[in-house]
Amino acid sequence: MYEPNVVGDWQEYDDEHAGLRVCVHGLEKAEPPRGRDDAAEGLSYFRFRVTVENRTTEHFGIHLEDGQLDIRIGTDGESAFLDWRNSQFIEGFDVYPLRRVTAVLYAAAPENVLTQVDIQVQLKVDDEWTDRYLWSGGIGLHDSAVGVGARHDSTADGLAAQVISFLEKEAGPGSSS
Repeated sequence: MYEPNVVGDWQEYDDEHAGLRVCVHGLEKAEPPRGRDDAAEGLSYFRFRVTVENRTTEHFGIHLEDGQLDIRIGTDGESAFLDWRNSQFIEGFDVYPLRRVTAVLYAAAPENVLTQVDIQVQLKVDDEWTDRYLWSGGIGLHDSAVGVGARHDSTADGLAAQVISFLEKEAGPGSSS
């Protein structure tokens, strides 16, 4: 079963890209450094980072630009606006062993749907496409204090509670520690 990553989790690659790993992290509200794009009028800006780490003994050429990212927001999965002018992509950078490279990306969407953000990334490594991976998170979530096995008292469970519930169901009965 394909399961999305939670924003902040590392995803390890297999096969010909074994030793590389990628992480979507730092999802937060932020204004772009070079000003707002006119196409984002009335929308709230947010920023996130995509970091690629090389844990092998050889170097890899990494490429990540706007066509390799898909950002969906809200329960209907509508597309967010990716501000390519303000974003800092990774364009053909050689990542040597035990090194990282990070892209800083700016996007915009309506304020009321930023509690659910899905970010799909497909890297190009040495002119070969990698598998696509998905990260889910949100802005304005206050679930960081939820411990493993904890439950929300409200009926509107947050993302962390939903992830915990899903993992408990997958583990099956009697497998909790």
